[in-house]
Parts: sequence; C-alpha cells; structure tokens
Amino acid sequence: MSVFDELLAANERHVAGFARGQLPAPPARALAVLTCMDARILPLDVFGLAPGDAHVIRNAGGRATDDALRSLLVSSHVLGTRAVAVVHHTECGMTKLTDADFAATIERATGHSPGDLPLYAIEDPDAALQGDVTWLAESPLLPAGTEVAGFLYDVRTGVLSLVVPPLVVGDTTAC
Repeated sequence: MSVFDELLAANERHVAGFARGQLPAPPARALAVLTCMDARILPLDVFGLAPGDAHVIRNAGGRATDDALRSLLVSSHVLGTRAVAVVHHTECGMTKLTDADFAATIERATGHSPGDLPLYAIEDPDAALQGDVTWLAESPLLPAGTEVAGFLYDVRTGVLSLVVPPLVVGDTTAC
C-alpha cells in the first residue's frame, strides 16, 4: 500500500464523521497565521484555534515572501482577515543552511541551478522574524489597520512566545 493509498483510506474515515461543510470561507477570528511547514507544528493547536478560525499559510521557515504576501492579500482583501501572526520556531532547518549551500545541493542533485530563486535561509533567527514582521507591516498592499505580530514556537516544550509585538499596517509611528 502506497502512502497515497493510505491517505485515501484515511480520508474515507474522515468523511464518515465530517461535520464542517457549513463553515464559511472567511476565518471566524479574522486571523491569518504564517508559519513554517515543519511537521512538528500544528498551528490550530498551538494557538488554541478551531477549524474555521484562521487561515494558515505555510512555507519553509515561515518566511514573509512574495508568495506568502499574495496569500495574505487574498486573506485580507477578499476574506476579511485583520491580524497576521508570523510564527518562526526553534530547531528550524532553514537555520542550518545558507542560500548558496542549498543552491549547490540542488545543482548537485539535479544538474540544474535554481538560479536566483531566493531560498530564504535564516542566518539570524531574531533578525529574520523582526524583518518578516516589519516587511509585512510596511507593505502598502495590506489593508491599513491590519496588525502583524511575530512569535517563536519552541518545538521541544510547545511554548509560544510573543517576540515582535504587533505592528499596525499604515501606522508610520510604529514601523
């Protein structure tokens, strides 16, 4: 049985008890969470949220990239979110490599260079989180008044800490 067969079998069990078909697309808490794709992080559990409470956007490192911003623009302008939690975590794999080393690994493995594709390795975790929150809060594309805060999740203890207090989009005194 392949992993895909296992997924389909698990979905059949899921469907048997499925009762969330009436949830609206806009998140009930008007919240979007941007976090890492690390399998140890369960964003709804970490924040004590229920299905339907928040949009969850994931990528390697939980980085504020152009594509993460694209998702946040849909989340905010189309579906009404007004708060963004950027969540980085301890023991992140993105802190264990550099963009150049990773590009070389890809090229050795595939024979193709990723070119100038940014990989967003994390050299300084504190600076990366501060930079991601600030970059989003300074975006002229997010709705004015949107709050953006930065958190650190400890994968060993489960503790979530506020590291970058909320900045407000459009508030030039805070950014």
